[in-house]
Amino acid sequence: MDTIRLEVVTAERVVFSDDVDVVVAPGIEGQLGILPHHAPLMTMLQPGELVVRKGGEEQDIAVSGGFLEVRPDRVIVLADAAERAEEIDEARAEAAMRRAQEKLKERAPGIQTAEAEAELRRALIRLQVAKRRKKGKSPYTQQTG
Repeated sequence: MDTIRLEVVTAERVVFSDDVDVVVAPGIEGQLGILPHHAPLMTMLQPGELVVRKGGEEQDIAVSGGFLEVRPDRVIVLADAAERAEEIDEARAEAAMRRAQEKLKERAPGIQTAEAEAELRRALIRLQVAKRRKKGKSPYTQQTG
């Protein structure tokens, strides 16, 4: 089976680099599925879950936005921030979610609502990715039976 090279990078590090079968990314206009030999494209990413499938196994990566470029031989994700599911500390993500919810609830002077909403969304995505890994379920895996 054909594969395509996926590289997920942030300003700090390479989060993922391997040949994969399928990439499902959170594009700004919805989920974007990329297979080998996909037409070249470039798009912005919204915060969400990047799903990587290789040999029947899936890995989840929480991304907080960025850009995705599809080239003939590879897919490059330049993410603002990215974490593999196994790297996410659920307790820290829950604490970040509570802090963001408090900021939104208080609406204190100097607190930017959009910034607090973005923090809340990032925390929720991180929790979603971490919990899905625990359950071993993905919305993109076909269920049989």
